[in-house]
Amino acid sequence: MKTVYLAGPISGLTYDGVVDWREAVARELADVGIKALSPMRAKSYLRVRGQEALDSTVDYGTFNCLSSHRGITTRDRWDATRCDVLLVHLLGAKAVSIGSVMEIAWADLRRTPIVATMNDKLDVHEHGMLNECIGFRVPTLDEAVDIVKALLL
Repeated sequence: MKTVYLAGPISGLTYDGVVDWREAVARELADVGIKALSPMRAKSYLRVRGQEALDSTVDYGTFNCLSSHRGITTRDRWDATRCDVLLVHLLGAKAVSIGSVMEIAWADLRRTPIVATMNDKLDVHEHGMLNECIGFRVPTLDEAVDIVKALLL
């Protein structure tokens, strides 16, 4: 089964803000036989934090080793290097998502196609090196999903 890794900002967002778009995209892709990998899978225990924003400087490893800094890095790197396509949803990011940039670099190292949603030239992620790694830059999540389907079906 073809797989897509759903990358995007986590720090500074609520649990629901992080998972809602990923769950919607995963359902749409599952309908056509594409498996989505989310960095938030098996981490519903983070929801107990209520509407408080998740913080990348906090080591949530006390909840579960999947959420320790090492656990996050290990699984996200594995996912970003084993997927068939990396979908990076960067629209609306208020600050650079260092984790997403790492995932882009890992995927690019493997020459995995990268599809990214970004604002036109006003995005906080605007950088020549990222632009060179991103094969498909689109302004909406719907368009990104369509590109993923076109690549994998």
